[in-house]
Amino acid sequence: MVKPVVPKRIVKKRTKKFTRHQCELFKQIGTSWRKPRGIDSPVRRRYKGQKAMPNKGYGSDRSTKFINPSGFKHFPVNNVQDLYMLLMQNRKYA
Repeated sequence: MVKPVVPKRIVKKRTKKFTRHQCELFKQIGTSWRKPRGIDSPVRRRYKGQKAMPNKGYGSDRSTKFINPSGFKHFPVNNVQDLYMLLMQNRKYA
């Protein structure tokens, strides 16, 4: 079994999903994130005790970005040349 070359341990800054404001109060509102745009919205105004909004501070470390839990990066193979490239990079891509 080939072991991946991963310089660091993968650390996620946030594991919970960002959910839409008031999605738990109303059944017809989906849970996928939408930016609140109301003039009085406490989430948009970032009041204490409200939901967090996604921003660039939650991003992954650049060296461990796009890495699967197995330690390899995903690589779609479209032709034979891609397979030859995978043979040379067999500890980085899966």
